Amino acid sequence: MNNLSYKEIRTKYIEFFKKNGHTEIPSATLIPENDPSVLFVNAGMFPLVPFLQGEKHQSGDKLVNSQRCVRTGDIDEVGDAYHYTAFNMLGNWSLNDYFKKEALAFTLKFFVEELGFDINRIYATVFQGDDTSPKDTESIEIWGNLFKEYGVNAKIGERILEKGKEDNWWELPTGGPCGPDSEIFYEINGELVEIGNNVFMEYLKVGNEYKPLGRHNVDFGGGLERITCVSQEVDNFYETDICKPIIQKVKDLSKKDILESQRIITDHIKAATWIIMDGITPSKTQQGYILRRLIRRAVRHGRKLEIDGLFTREIAKITIEQFSPIWKELKNKEKYILDTIEDEETKFSKTLQNGLTELDRLISREEIDGKKAFMLYETYGLPIEVIQEILEEKNSKED
Repeated sequence: MNNLSYKEIRTKYIEFFKKNGHTEIPSATLIPENDPSVLFVNAGMFPLVPFLQGEKHQSGDKLVNSQRCVRTGDIDEVGDAYHYTAFNMLGNWSLNDYFKKEALAFTLKFFVEELGFDINRIYATVFQGDDTSPKDTESIEIWGNLFKEYGVNAKIGERILEKGKEDNWWELPTGGPCGPDSEIFYEINGELVEIGNNVFMEYLKVGNEYKPLGRHNVDFGGGLERITCVSQEVDNFYETDICKPIIQKVKDLSKKDILESQRIITDHIKAATWIIMDGITPSKTQQGYILRRLIRRAVRHGRKLEIDGLFTREIAKITIEQFSPIWKELKNKEKYILDTIEDEETKFSKTLQNGLTELDRLISREEIDGKKAFMLYETYGLPIEVIQEILEEKNSKED
């Protein structure tokens, strides 16, 4: 396998699809346009929904990009080896142009011939069908032929796995274009790790009924962080060249060696730099509250590591160095981003210790409830989620 840097993987991906007739489009801003249903763009296809639904894209019918994304549902899980809030999604799309045969061939060729992944460790899943939609026999046949081209006899149930709607079907909760998907996995130490997914939009969901869409779209998504882990043969993305310089800086500043806290700071400050670049500042509502929560959680974990003084600026500076070759705007707005993060850290640091002292007092008296938690936020700036995290650490529970 080729041990490639994340920048090399990203460049290879975009250039591969450009050579195959795709037009590169820039990453959209993290702030969704005209869609209040989510706070941040959280998937590569999100900015392309109108075009997947039939609008004409000015760049054509075959597109490729690397989209920055932020997912907030797992913020409290960040710190282990698998969860993170900010990531890059590699994506390619066919808007009523090529379909399953070409899409799956592109995917396999990229992983095997461009990245050097071992074909013998690659597996695929397909939709097995149900009462509302038929089995995706076309994808099963295509995968069988593709594996055969690389000398692999891919048997159904062994190399090609049939899965239900919960695993191999994509649709929006509100209905609209939808269809089966086909995931591609790589075997690592006996476990199958997903490295990409092709969604085939060929149906239209109206109510509980699925009808032919009248067009065929392809939406491929593959997490750059996950793919980089496989290429560099590391267990988690904090050990890849994406995050290694950032977490190393955190470790250099730490007096205590708490890996969970070091990962939290690495992820949260990375996410904060991207969010500020795209125009959000810390506040009490919506995206601004998420940004504030990320920075303040990072600051609190800095205290657990006994990092001296203000430190977020130093971590953010490394983050900007890491990603400015991809997004020039990070460098253009560097001073503003650094000042914004440090200003939020300064405000929180002034009240943090008093807030933690008051929280300890309330815990000792078993007086924590929703009203007291809100008081701690209003008075000391302790986000509710940080209070909950501290309570869990102390084996207490908020009523």
